[in-house]
Amino acid sequence: MKAVLALEDGSLFHGAGFGASASACGEVCFNTSMTGYQEILTDPSYKGQIVTMTYPLIGNYGVNLQDVESWQPHVAGFVIRELSPVVSNWRADHSLAEYLDQNGIPGIQGIDTRALTKKLRVLGALNGFISTKDITDAEAVKQAREWPGLAGVDYVKEVTHKAPFLWDQEDEQSADFRLVQGTSEGDARQARQPLPPADIPIVAYDFGMKYNILRRLRQHGFKVQVVPATTTAAEALACKPAGVFLSNGPGDPSALGYAVQAVRDLTQTGIPIFGICLGHQILGQAFGGKTFKLKFGHRGGNQPVKDLESGRVEITSQNHGFAVDPATLPSEVQVDRINLNDQTVEGMRHRTKPIFCVQYHPEASPGPHDSTGLFARFRSMIEKK
Repeated sequence: MKAVLALEDGSLFHGAGFGASASACGEVCFNTSMTGYQEILTDPSYKGQIVTMTYPLIGNYGVNLQDVESWQPHVAGFVIRELSPVVSNWRADHSLAEYLDQNGIPGIQGIDTRALTKKLRVLGALNGFISTKDITDAEAVKQAREWPGLAGVDYVKEVTHKAPFLWDQEDEQSADFRLVQGTSEGDARQARQPLPPADIPIVAYDFGMKYNILRRLRQHGFKVQVVPATTTAAEALACKPAGVFLSNGPGDPSALGYAVQAVRDLTQTGIPIFGICLGHQILGQAFGGKTFKLKFGHRGGNQPVKDLESGRVEITSQNHGFAVDPATLPSEVQVDRINLNDQTVEGMRHRTKPIFCVQYHPEASPGPHDSTGLFARFRSMIEKK
């Protein structure tokens, strides 16, 4: 298949299509991770986005259904330099092209992803149109320019689970993998480390939550009741949780007034709260602050974050296009982490209440594990409370 990627500024990138015979609009962004493309494809935070991978060779280990981060992929389209012609991993269930085809997602390869990334860094994230169908260049650019964009749009209601559920009641999905020698233990794909007792009940708001967040919470002894994004504070508290977790998710945080109100109500109860990514931005608004759109966002596994209280620097996994404006936060909220690349807010805590949040992904799937201790911090906060 021939394929085209058009941008709202009139730029055109022609290449070879793979995946589905389809067309889609979205915000064109880039991710600097070297691995983890299947986790990126299935991250609900990418709803409405056409993702460009800056690493040049993608697809060499295929896709396995154990490492996906949601019930389906959520990207609008996928852009890469070169699709590996060989899938070489014993855990693979599908090739990347097969997986995209099964899920109706168009992909394009063979374009200059370095030039595209440099354009996005200079001009900022741009609306785009990707197609593996027979379409004229003029129509492709027209589609890109007419797409309304992400600002002010609520994508959370499209990706959240519609009904509450208890995560992993049988303890079959959360344990870390355990490497085995030989074949004496049966299917090595199913070998797992033991889990601790699930002795602390919490409520987790699903704004577009990745499964690995739920796995990490379970690994730290939490019994996790997942609730839809539209759940009120009273409904959440009716579950009698010892703490509340606020997940990641897609789109513009300023469009989520219902979530901000629920979290604002929860902050008045004294219950411990931990938020990440979109949950961090929602907490910022619940505190009275405002959010703004970043030029091209933070997406990848190499973002440096400094803890201003300890001086420690963490290399973090991130995926967001909006940030909290520190000038709008009240005095009782302390900014305790910043991004060392652009000085934006990466973490906050309330000075007197058991509430903290970070802009990045401590579950790190994919990415470095520098920040995994934040889950233990949440547990310790609940135990003290």
